[in-house]
Amino acid sequence: MTDAAVRIENVSKSFRLYSEKNTSLKSAMLRGGRARYEVFPALHDVSLEIPRGSTFALIGANGSGKSTLLKCIARILRPETGKITVAGKMSALLELGAGFHPDLSGRENVFLNASILGLSRKQVVQRFDEIVQFAGLERFIDSPVKNYSSGMYVRLGFAVAINVDPEVLLVDEVLAVGDESFQQKCNERFAYLREIGTTIVVVSHSLGVVRTLCEQAAWLESGVVRDLGPTSRIIDEYVEVMHPERVAVRDAETGEATGHRWGEGGARIERVEILAANGRATRRVRMGESATFRLHYACDEPVKRPVFGLGVHRLDGVHVTGINSRETCVPREISGRGHMDFSTDALPILPGTYDVTVALMDYSNLRVYDHWNHAHRFDIAPGLPKECQGVIAMAGTWRVGDEPKGGRR
Repeated sequence: MTDAAVRIENVSKSFRLYSEKNTSLKSAMLRGGRARYEVFPALHDVSLEIPRGSTFALIGANGSGKSTLLKCIARILRPETGKITVAGKMSALLELGAGFHPDLSGRENVFLNASILGLSRKQVVQRFDEIVQFAGLERFIDSPVKNYSSGMYVRLGFAVAINVDPEVLLVDEVLAVGDESFQQKCNERFAYLREIGTTIVVVSHSLGVVRTLCEQAAWLESGVVRDLGPTSRIIDEYVEVMHPERVAVRDAETGEATGHRWGEGGARIERVEILAANGRATRRVRMGESATFRLHYACDEPVKRPVFGLGVHRLDGVHVTGINSRETCVPREISGRGHMDFSTDALPILPGTYDVTVALMDYSNLRVYDHWNHAHRFDIAPGLPKECQGVIAMAGTWRVGDEPKGGRR
């Protein structure tokens, strides 16, 4: 790329991790004046270019070097080797409210913080009302910020930083600031900055946000760039690696998978399996591929016209789906041991980690033999269709059509 807003060339940065420090003259003399430490390489020979006018993401696990690289770009940290070139005026949304003085009013801190970000007093006066209105703090702007709630504090810091109109904007994990109304304002502001050609560099663990905002991404791992390319491909590969085969959590005494259960007994679901397209049990299936949920049961006595239930929940508690066999498959009777399968030709749930809840009851739903919450946990890996927001995949098609001549029909 020749037209780069940020050019990073062979950048390395290390930190000292002290095991023992010299806290007194005596300890310094006993150790010969030397403290004990090890060198931690946060970045190692990182090189990449961020195109002008693009929205670019840095992703990776905790400790991979994302925030360190962003701080090097922002000139908060100085790399030990290499060079970083930024073309144009830069603003950073790293630690919102950094530089605020608690005893000063919101008004005074706006002028102080904006001057740190490079605005003249005349420019701050011109934008002051817009900043305060954006933060929604008209009634409190002359109160000391030490009396602000944490939400008010970061909203004011965000409002100042976002209204500087930079050519390069650095954003580190501050995309979910404030309530729903304020987040909507932030999204509109980001859209405006992208529209006018601002280069935005984002560090976030929220892959859904990254996938929506960014065109390209760099995946950092242990301080080096593991991969670089279109955001969708990089995120899919990252999720693929970062979701290892799920291991069931089991009770130390019974050996059963943990999860609250209740019911009157007489019949029970002993275990739950998920079968991949090849028929093998797995704890990791791919979105859009066929899958079978297998419920293994055991009966102490015959159960007439049993109904099996199956629910899927996201880890944050969102109920993805709840189905049962009452309308489609009701055996006359089950006894002994066996299994009941629910199969889907194309799993429509978006990538993530989910819990399965299962139940066994009679046809009238008056008798619940067994109800087992969180009986099984599994992961869904990226697949087809390439959808990213929400819970389920619509798996539809887009098509452009022309309006009929003569207007609407």
